[in-house]
Amino acid sequence: GEPRCGASLQELNKALRIQLNANANCVWQIQRNANKKIRLIFSSFKFAPSSSCETESIKVYDGPSTNSPLLGQVCNNTDAVPVLQSSSNSLTFHITTNSVAFARNFFVFYYFFSPETKIENCGGQLTGPNGTFTTPNYPAPYPAFTYCVWHIQTAKNSKINLQFQDFFLELDQNCQFDFTAVYDGLTTNTGLIGKVCGRAQPTFESSSNVMTVVLSTDYANSYRGFSAQYTSAPLPGPAEPDMFLTCSSVSMKIVLSKSYLASLGYNETRLQLNDPSCSPVITNSVIFSFPLASCGTIKKEEGQSITYTNIISLSATGNIITRQKSIQIIAKCKMENNSTLEVIYVTKNNIIQNATAVGRYNVSMSFYDSASFSKPIRQSPYYVDLNQTLFAEVSLHSTDPNLLVFVDTCIASPQPDFGSLTYDLIRSGCKKDDTVVTYPPLKHYGRFKFNAFRFLRRFPSVYLQCDILICDSNNTNSRCTEGCLSRQKRAISSYTWKTNTVVGPIRLKRDLRSADHLESLTKVDAEGTQSLQQYSFYTLSFVVLLSNIILVVGVILKYHKRQTGYGYQKIQSS
Repeated sequence: GEPRCGASLQELNKALRIQLNANANCVWQIQRNANKKIRLIFSSFKFAPSSSCETESIKVYDGPSTNSPLLGQVCNNTDAVPVLQSSSNSLTFHITTNSVAFARNFFVFYYFFSPETKIENCGGQLTGPNGTFTTPNYPAPYPAFTYCVWHIQTAKNSKINLQFQDFFLELDQNCQFDFTAVYDGLTTNTGLIGKVCGRAQPTFESSSNVMTVVLSTDYANSYRGFSAQYTSAPLPGPAEPDMFLTCSSVSMKIVLSKSYLASLGYNETRLQLNDPSCSPVITNSVIFSFPLASCGTIKKEEGQSITYTNIISLSATGNIITRQKSIQIIAKCKMENNSTLEVIYVTKNNIIQNATAVGRYNVSMSFYDSASFSKPIRQSPYYVDLNQTLFAEVSLHSTDPNLLVFVDTCIASPQPDFGSLTYDLIRSGCKKDDTVVTYPPLKHYGRFKFNAFRFLRRFPSVYLQCDILICDSNNTNSRCTEGCLSRQKRAISSYTWKTNTVVGPIRLKRDLRSADHLESLTKVDAEGTQSLQQYSFYTLSFVVLLSNIILVVGVILKYHKRQTGYGYQKIQSS
């Protein structure tokens, strides 16, 4: 009774067994009036043999239509059990097939869930040289609608051995309902080692020091789950890749050591990016450094993030045959909220090794002297007149031309830490102050103007803090193009990247004049005091000189009287 090609679904959870033939073009839309998100699982899929992602695929969109942001894609060569999550209460997936006559089969399961609901003992980070973990409630039955991810990471130059000592999940031939998936790496997007269910005691081994284990369950037939133990052992063969990746909002830089390339049987002369014309700089290392949007870099919007991916290919020697491993070095910069996740990994005949680092977009904010936004204000503090028009600009420093900046929220505060006393100028793209005027988005710039004001209680300064959204300009339905949104609409709108920036302080010119007047008074008082001190010194010197003259005259007169025989004598009494 299920629709064969496409449907509109509103149930809280549902399993779909989809069978399609050639030239299918079907859309399923999931939406429900609930404050929850959707988890969509493709636990089994079978495309036509030798089909490519361009001719046959499943595309999943984060919203109510195929115009919504692309969440992910499933193809014939997808090396994973795809699990995708929406950012709101709607999700769409679109299946297309090519002209080859073949019976395609897909098993799809979805359910609504609340991210705030946490299940104890469900997933986490395991970093010791060995350890154990179990499913939630073990040995009691695991909960329904459970999705747990364990990331295991041991010391460098080691590999991981995983053994399930007890394992009991719901059994079916293709592990479509409840299953455990094990990945050779830190992600669940590729590198699937195996998927198991039923009763077994499987063992798995990684090719490096990282492994990921996933548990996914549906709504029925829960059993006791599993108890697993992992150990680590030294990794034989070449050492872990000596390489690193640096991402900024302007460029991508990949550094590889010559010794590591030599250990794989390659040298630095046989490396190339997606665009072979972009050559490396070769010193003690091999360095590829190039702008984000160049050298064949592939940009992709994935929910609330943007990824930039480029691949370094190591071409083998010889014209006809080779016995060297097929190796690609995949470098990915993932721009997320307030940070950049940088992932670089090497594939050796589908064996993957990973390394990660951290970076971010570069955003700044400045005041300008006019609406032309040609001359920035360099002075700090910025002294202005009360009610003067101030022109503010937010700038994204990036070489990617297909990014758009949107000023979402701006608040003012008399304190640089933006404490309890704040005043809204812009909130969710909506003007909250009557003097605010926003300019249309202009690529890497967000601009607005407002009239200067002061806080009551004689606070001398005003600081400005703005929340900035960055979107892919190719997405015409992004948050950056929606303008002012109400609270209800804002809950389901999406953006690509978010950060904030601060500028200030702003002070009134009269405060500057008061400071200058006080400085002048201080200078006059100092000069007056100095003059008074000089006058007192001269007066004292004159008095001392006059006293000396009088003393000398007295001595001379007394000496003169003695020379003429005059004197005096005490009269004797009779």
